[in-house]
Amino acid sequence: MMSPATSSVTPLRAGALELERQARIDLAACYRLVAHFGMDDLVYTHISARVPGHPDQFLINPYGMMFHEITASSLVKVDREGKILDDTPYPVNLAGIVIHSAVLSGRPDVNCVVHTHTRAGVAVSCLEQGLMPINQFALMFHGRLAYHDYEGIALDFDECSRLQMDLGDKAAMILRNHGLLTVGRTIPDAFSLIYYLEQSCRVQLDLMAAGGKITTLSPEVCERTANQFGNSPVPRGEREWPALLRLLDVKDPSFRD
Repeated sequence: MMSPATSSVTPLRAGALELERQARIDLAACYRLVAHFGMDDLVYTHISARVPGHPDQFLINPYGMMFHEITASSLVKVDREGKILDDTPYPVNLAGIVIHSAVLSGRPDVNCVVHTHTRAGVAVSCLEQGLMPINQFALMFHGRLAYHDYEGIALDFDECSRLQMDLGDKAAMILRNHGLLTVGRTIPDAFSLIYYLEQSCRVQLDLMAAGGKITTLSPEVCERTANQFGNSPVPRGEREWPALLRLLDVKDPSFRD
């Protein structure tokens, strides 16, 4: 056993490794939760998290693994150009690199990006009116939702600047004819947003399918409710995150591996 004086891992380095390890666990948990709540798309779509202490690096899913299979150690570390920085048998999805690099490069306040192709999210992304402020879930995003026009599969880094411009300072975006995207200061923050953006889309589609007359809300009520969500004293996602981790630990704790 090496003494502290001869150890090759300094306390500072050990602390950085522990921070990265925790980020990996939380990101793997986020992937498992997206799968658990039916928001995955086979091996496609992606969630990223910035590597603590390394703003130009981020973690993303190994391309070819289902979301319910992803573990902390299987996540792939890349730079902004998509260069893989650690040994891994898996490639990464170029479309994921383009989208996540764009957001993380343009938003230093963001540490996690979630992108989904759900049935409800894609459907609403194809509607000209987009997300309608007609229920409490959707009011979380009233006046706080960006839109980005479809340009084809995101394989061209030239699209990065337009993704950055369209997202602006918002925390959620509908990629038209494509899907949903949320960002957060933390992984729980971004997950909470994608969960409720998805719920908003599902409720809207259910209402539209019902064919009844939809009750509308005044702009004043919409803005007041959005502000109530935004002014919560508890950071978004943090209240439910411990419970969500308990759910995963009961279901399958291997996400921590």
